[in-house]
Amino acid sequence: MIELFLKGGLMMWPILAASVVALTVVIERLCFVAQEKRRRQPEVVGEVLARAERGDPAGAIQAAKGSRDFVARTLLYALEHRERSVSDALLRAAGRELQRYNRGLSILDTVITLAPLLGLLGTVTGMIHSFSLLGGKELGAPQAITGGIAEALIATAFGLGVTILALIPFNTLNAVMEKARHDLQDAATHLELCLTRPPAAETLEAETRGGR
Repeated sequence: MIELFLKGGLMMWPILAASVVALTVVIERLCFVAQEKRRRQPEVVGEVLARAERGDPAGAIQAAKGSRDFVARTLLYALEHRERSVSDALLRAAGRELQRYNRGLSILDTVITLAPLLGLLGTVTGMIHSFSLLGGKELGAPQAITGGIAEALIATAFGLGVTILALIPFNTLNAVMEKARHDLQDAATHLELCLTRPPAAETLEAETRGGR
């Protein structure tokens, strides 16, 4: 493998650097996703929404405090700033949480775009080297010419390989972020409905009085 790498030419080193960066980001992001999954507490989120629906925002705040669930933290921030604007508070807290999920994805996206271009550049430089030998003294040495072509093909293969291997976790991490976005939007919409409508007990009492 080392010999094959060295035969690929100078462009193999930028491709190697891009692959190391992509691997580092993927490992860090997978650790982050696993940690956030362990921190999820859907029962706490359900309790917060249930207390808010009963018209008990103070109890909802108390239920959310201390939770490491990112949805519960978003709801807690919105409840603590509900006097100003619940919608703005939800948007700000949700954006802050989604930014944590989005961290590193731009780097992966750059590697996915850059790696095949580096391989293509290795192809061009290898072919230039090969064709330059056709007009020189190396015309009778076919190995020198085919060596440049091999250099071009190796760089291209490695560049495409890095792209393929980085694309799979990139799409997986994007799917994870979209699920987090959906969970935040669902909980935020539920909380807004709970805070903008009268509690169930008061609604029932109003209906009873109206019936009388």
